Amino acid sequence: MCGIVGIIGNQPVAGRLVDALKRLEYRGYDSAGVATIHRGVMDRRRAEGKLFNLEKRLSEEPLEGEVGIAHTRWATHGVPNETNAHPHVVDGVAVVHNGIIENFFELKDELGAEGATFATQTDTEVVAQLLAKYLREGLDNRAAMLKMLNTVSGAYALAVMFKNDPGTIMAARSGPPLAIGHGRGEMFLGSDAIALSPFTNEITYLHDGDCAVISQGSVEILDFSGNPVSRPRQISQASAFMVDKGNHRHFMEKEIHEQPEVISHALGHYVNFATNSISPSATEIDFKDIPSLAISACGTAYLAGLVGKYWFERYARLPVEIDVASEFRYREMPLSPNQAALFISQSGETADTLASLRYCKENGLKIGAVVNVRESTIARESDAVYPILAGPEIGVASTKAFTCQLAVLASLAIGAGRARGTLSVAQEQELVRHLTEIPRIMAHVLNLIQPQMEQLSRDLSKCKDVLYLGRGTSYPLALEGALKLKEISYIHAEGYAAGELKHGPIALIDENMPVIVIAPYDRFFEKTVSNMQEVAARGGRIIFITDERGAAASKLPTMATITLPDVNEIIAPMIFSLPIQLLAYHTAVFMGTDVDQPRNLAKSVTVE
Repeated sequence: MCGIVGIIGNQPVAGRLVDALKRLEYRGYDSAGVATIHRGVMDRRRAEGKLFNLEKRLSEEPLEGEVGIAHTRWATHGVPNETNAHPHVVDGVAVVHNGIIENFFELKDELGAEGATFATQTDTEVVAQLLAKYLREGLDNRAAMLKMLNTVSGAYALAVMFKNDPGTIMAARSGPPLAIGHGRGEMFLGSDAIALSPFTNEITYLHDGDCAVISQGSVEILDFSGNPVSRPRQISQASAFMVDKGNHRHFMEKEIHEQPEVISHALGHYVNFATNSISPSATEIDFKDIPSLAISACGTAYLAGLVGKYWFERYARLPVEIDVASEFRYREMPLSPNQAALFISQSGETADTLASLRYCKENGLKIGAVVNVRESTIARESDAVYPILAGPEIGVASTKAFTCQLAVLASLAIGAGRARGTLSVAQEQELVRHLTEIPRIMAHVLNLIQPQMEQLSRDLSKCKDVLYLGRGTSYPLALEGALKLKEISYIHAEGYAAGELKHGPIALIDENMPVIVIAPYDRFFEKTVSNMQEVAARGGRIIFITDERGAAASKLPTMATITLPDVNEIIAPMIFSLPIQLLAYHTAVFMGTDVDQPRNLAKSVTVE
């Protein structure tokens, strides 16, 4: 989950390294650091906290040098302070690391018994200590690197700089992603192509088990046994975007308001607007004859998949097995090569999701990837790639990626329904017409409910606990609403299927408990209103998110009623996502939390 950058340049690199780290700060922001070599001297600057602390440090104590590595940290081993910040330097060896060294304790004990003194609490330091030891034993840099790689175990991406070879950076991948950028007389290294996009669009992606020796103008790639391997150079689609909030206070606010535009981009990839049909590009997996579909993801992406399960089963009559990837990968689910699997990930690098994908691939399943980054590992290892086209999402709490995932899954479910003969041409056209209305309705809703959300959030910010309820596709939205609120406001929130209210959560209801009920006027509406009645009878404070028909049909007293336009069931999850996003956002703003970079979280979870 940490971010790695390296540059072998022809001009001072410290400033450019920090600029690249800004594009990786979504991976972690507990601390950051830079190391360079200049005229035979290896030096570094590190700082606890976010990147502006490192920038301030560098302005006070500049670093010279045309070769350097840098890191932004999400803490695993050791508290987030300057001492534990990367790069770690031992006897002329500097290391930055993303991942976990699983045999860290054994190695630390062995090295300590041999006299090594550890300065940090991190697992990463054993890498630097091992390399320094092997150099003292007479190995050259390359041999020391390979021996280290065959000694450590775990999931890691590494960049290493040696004082005795100031024109070279070595890198290795075993799990978390690494990309090499090819420039004009310069070479670059980064955790993803977006970090490198201001410098170059010519990228070589390292595979698991690759070790790279990078020098100015060239790269040699080896396996961990030292045998040469070939990896293609390709043109990256990652754009050199500016990390800019525009006129918005936070990236999350900006990304909420970008949703009408980005969903139109996503739909344009899957929908033929002239014929109101799903384009052939949405049928790379032949859904016609598969007996079932497995879906796996983590966090908000999992909740998008849970909505997708309802759609695939309803519109395509296709049974769906869904699980969070951290469970899916370990429960040894029996699989058949006749099945297909979909994996959903904004970054395309989520470690548990990638491990689940590989499990399915080993069992012969056809693999589809619903991702935002088309060059990601999950995309590259899939048979079919379904891009969500949300653009870069900087806020840790996902908003536009979630609704774009929903738009893509809805398109795939309709396409699967046509392929399986469960939807007629007329039914497909009707559903697609509703999909095409999403951008317009979203733009209207964002303008409509903004003032009410701000006012309601003032009251919600004073609460300690919140309950969300929903049925059907509104149940995953209840889970998502609770997740958003707890992520960025730190208020304890839980989402439940409304029918489960009497099976436990009702015990929590009193006059201090806000209960947010998500209930469009659909086939579940009357049942959900019955659950609302049970809440009202116990003095619960109801925040009712419904549509015009629902508001007219319910006569229950509420703390607030948020009334959205009447929409078809297939697009309701995208439209009803907006108030739960805005509610969480404004609540966090009133509470003064760090909305874009909430504590203890990172955007891309690349380690287990």
